Amino acid sequence: MPNTVKNSFQRPIGLDRVIDKKRYEGKTKKIIIKSLLLAVCVFVALICLVPILLLIANATRTTIEIRSGITFIPSTHLGENLRTILDKGWPLTTGYFNSFIIAISTTIISVYFSALTTYGFQIYNFKGKKFLYAVVLAIILIPGQLGMIGWYQLVIDMGLFDTYVPLIVPSIAAAGTVFFLRQYMQASFSEDIVRAARIDGASEIYAFHRICLPLIMPAIATMAIFTFINTWNNYQGPLLILSSENKFTLPMLLERLKGSIYQVDQGAQTAGVFMSLMPLLVMYLIFSKPIVSGVALGGVKE
Repeated sequence: MPNTVKNSFQRPIGLDRVIDKKRYEGKTKKIIIKSLLLAVCVFVALICLVPILLLIANATRTTIEIRSGITFIPSTHLGENLRTILDKGWPLTTGYFNSFIIAISTTIISVYFSALTTYGFQIYNFKGKKFLYAVVLAIILIPGQLGMIGWYQLVIDMGLFDTYVPLIVPSIAAAGTVFFLRQYMQASFSEDIVRAARIDGASEIYAFHRICLPLIMPAIATMAIFTFINTWNNYQGPLLILSSENKFTLPMLLERLKGSIYQVDQGAQTAGVFMSLMPLLVMYLIFSKPIVSGVALGGVKE
């Protein structure tokens, strides 16, 4: 009798085969999906890398070599192209200095005050909080070009034309940075830490600088790099505000490479563009890990 009961609860051999087959098919399906996603990622990465690799290769070639066809193999004329643009008076060092001053100042101000604003939205509950945050989101949807005329007239009326102030100070109101940092804080920042710090006697400024900022540093690093890149590549704003040549940023000076003294030297033109791109490439290579981790965690919400 016990043997009969025991055998009645045993699964048929055919059922085990069906289960194993389904598991095998499920694993095969996952492998196929992962392979397809990997192939898509590699394809997109190649599309993004091709212009950069072509730019680097052309920066080392002469005009004749560039016109002869497309190749990704570097040549040996990079130094010659750089000497050409420097000998003809292209102020590379001035452009670097001016762009660094504006980009670094804008990045520091934008990230710090955006983090401070995000801290207020996340920690405090007050009347009109949802409305103010909705205003921040609405600002993101408004193209910046729509306010260029009014912004230019305001700069003229305040006597700030041909100065760096209008290019740096408005970065305090960075709606996109506030939105990103708040998404990150909602996903990975606990308000209980701040409450515990208050019980221990910590001030709000202390809690913000010593508790909040270190915990959201990956998101801050991500937005700092994005802000620096956007400011470094900004051409329209400095073009409207700056008139003195010694204050021109690097994107403005790159426009001079299209002038008559460079128009036949495509190697020199490409070398100038490559030199303007170098700081961005170096910065991304150094801070690529914070960018990836910040974007990944900022897009996940509990």
